[in-house]
Amino acid sequence: MTSGPTRGPTQKFFEENNYFGLKKENVLFFEQGVLPCISNNGKILLESKSKVNWILSIVLARRKLKLCLQVAVAPDGNGGIYRALIDQVIPDMKARGIKHVHAYCVDNSLVKVADPVFIGFSASKDVDLATKVVRKRNATESVGLILLKNGKPDVVEYSEIDKETAEAKDAKNKQILKFRAANIVNHYYTTRFLDTIPDWVDSLPHHVAKKKIPYCDTTTGEQHKPEKPNGIKLEQFVFDIFPRIPLEKFACMEVKREDEFSPLKNAAGTGEDDPDTSKRDVLNQGKRWVEAAGATLVSEEPETGVEISPLTSYVSVPYSRNLWM
Repeated sequence: MTSGPTRGPTQKFFEENNYFGLKKENVLFFEQGVLPCISNNGKILLESKSKVNWILSIVLARRKLKLCLQVAVAPDGNGGIYRALIDQVIPDMKARGIKHVHAYCVDNSLVKVADPVFIGFSASKDVDLATKVVRKRNATESVGLILLKNGKPDVVEYSEIDKETAEAKDAKNKQILKFRAANIVNHYYTTRFLDTIPDWVDSLPHHVAKKKIPYCDTTTGEQHKPEKPNGIKLEQFVFDIFPRIPLEKFACMEVKREDEFSPLKNAAGTGEDDPDTSKRDVLNQGKRWVEAAGATLVSEEPETGVEISPLTSYVSVPYSRNLWM
């Protein structure tokens, strides 16, 4: 799934790399939707006087009028995947006879695409939705947590938990946090569940994100790029559907962070969740794998690691998981 602006470059990259060994007909690109951006005082922001709806342009031209009417929009969040699947993807899944689906965020350099253990675990439990988690690094880590809320599976953002709750220890093991299942947006679905999307997609909530949004001044026609947040973008989250899943149809799998979660969220040089740490984590994983297989790694550089093709690692590396529901 791409946004409108990223679809072209993404498709071109796949084409230039021969679809990374996949058959072209097995790679389907589709776009998430967009939602209008709203100013801090509640007005819909306009993007540019140079972009006008073409149908309206004809009407205005006939009436010899000029108007700045291109609404500023933003992608509707990763939760937009549900609506995008309805017309573009689900029919293709049905035609292919697909029953099990793996969805993940692309910013995780250690993600195991279509992890056979995860899919097998989820299918064996006959659940409609399953998710992977890693153990929260510490009480202050900025991650959402998967937990039971009012007896239903849910995700609670770190900003919604007070300090005392975040630091609470597990009653059975004081060495670990009580709330520690960090959400890494790595999910399994059945197609039978995805078939129900039209029944509930319109009822998913929208979340507010304060952002710096370029806009067109309706008085002067000039475009501005604000230095401070000047409005809000509306987003839907992929986990908003969790509370609607019966507990017996929901499962969770805890995996090791060093094996499966290295997000890329910050600029290079930040020192955490940036390109440098992602590269380090990929190379360190490969190093562990070759050493576990009996190899000895010798290098003059202390930080040297090894990158191993997933085509090899998926069949040669033993899996170890904590499975729980």
